[in-house]
Amino acid sequence: MHDQLLGTTQPVLSISLEPGESIVAGTGEFAWMTDSILMSTGADAPPDDPALHRTLTRSSPPLSAYTARAVAGTIAFASRLPGSIVGIDVTPDTEYLVHRHGFVAGTAGIEITAGYQPYGTASAAGDEFLLRKITGTGRAWVELSGDAVHRDLPAGTSLRTHPWHIGMSDASVAVQMAEVHGIRSDNIGGEAARFAVLSGPGGVWLQSMPLLGLRPRLAPRPHASSPGPALEGGAGPSPLRNPAH
Repeated sequence: MHDQLLGTTQPVLSISLEPGESIVAGTGEFAWMTDSILMSTGADAPPDDPALHRTLTRSSPPLSAYTARAVAGTIAFASRLPGSIVGIDVTPDTEYLVHRHGFVAGTAGIEITAGYQPYGTASAAGDEFLLRKITGTGRAWVELSGDAVHRDLPAGTSLRTHPWHIGMSDASVAVQMAEVHGIRSDNIGGEAARFAVLSGPGGVWLQSMPLLGLRPRLAPRPHASSPGPALEGGAGPSPLRNPAH
């Protein structure tokens, strides 16, 4: 198995598999793959690969296996936003928390489970904050949006951040939510009144352009309307008389 990153601003993770090798990823989340790659779900996982079967059946989000059949093959995954894709080695002593859209792919033997979710169950809507936990043994790839800033938090220290800016952390980092009353900002959406408190020991990777935080910035803002004179044909107010313009 060999992986490489293609491109720079919005990278693509390309993984070359030898015959019989497999990786796991979200069902249908690949960008492209050669015709030698077979996609299978948890129920179709090869029975002679217990690590692969365990990964597919125990992980919380729906995953599929991508396996090179008789000949070597390649599968690629594209990042959703400009940023980076980071490879991490996972062991029972080295586990991670990642933002809910951060997991890209992994080898057989890792597991993706619910890590931290303050507002509800693991089946919450896709725009709600949660962190997934990557455990087991193997290698995984995580997408971080925008520029990534790494901070080491010694024991007894903490860092406050907007939840969406949490890209990844060591599983040893404790996460709590705090309320801020009387604060509202249309630029950062409905989570503006809450921030996360990250407490060490452990490392934290913060992302500068989270996917969910970007949506409110891109959405058109409502403009105040003016009951200006109607035009012939039933048209609305003249744009020249609209004070928002």
